[in-house]
Amino acid sequence: MERIINFLKEADTYYLATIEGDQPRVRPFGTAHLFEGKLYIQTGKVKDVSTQIHANPKVEICAYKNGEWLRIAGELVEDDRREAKQSMLDAYPSLQKMYSADDGNTEVFYFKNATATFYSFTHEKESVNF
Repeated sequence: MERIINFLKEADTYYLATIEGDQPRVRPFGTAHLFEGKLYIQTGKVKDVSTQIHANPKVEICAYKNGEWLRIAGELVEDDRREAKQSMLDAYPSLQKMYSADDGNTEVFYFKNATATFYSFTHEKESVNF
C-alpha cells in the first residue's frame, strides 16, 4: 500500500474516472491518504463527482510520473466518521481553506475490492490487490 500512496503523492495529480448515466467523466484529483490501512480520497458532497460515486461506486484512477503509470480500479465506500475526514484534512492542510470535518460537505471515500497496476514501457506490469 505504501508504494501506491507514494506513487500518487509523487505524481501530485491523478485522474479519477466515474460514470454518469452512460457517459464516462474524468477529472483531476490530488488527495491520496492512508488511513487505518486503506487508501482514501476526498471530495465535496455538492460536486457532481460525489453524485456519480454514490450512483455507481466503481471508479478508476490513473496517474503518471517518470515514464511509469498507475491504474487503480475498484469500488469507493463513503466513510462518514469525523476522524476519517479530519485525518484527510490534517494530511492536506490546504483543503482546510475550503473544507472542515464538520461542514456537512466534506466527504471521504476508501477503496475496496481494488486492484492497483503499475505499468511502464521498460518493465512488466505489476498488480496488487487490496
